[in-house]
Amino acid sequence: MAKYRCVICDYIYDPEEGDSTGGIAPGTAFADLPDDWVCPLCGADKSNFEEI
Repeated sequence: MAKYRCVICDYIYDPEEGDSTGGIAPGTAFADLPDDWVCPLCGADKSNFEEI
């Protein structure tokens, strides 16, 4: 699964790790994140992420 980078703060969403602070389980693809999920570092929404 591809990783995604926040263009605002450079946070990397790694699907293999998930987002424990946001309640996202490991193995969750970026496309499967809830629409209201935001970057855990800066609060940016999903539209501010790019595939890396």
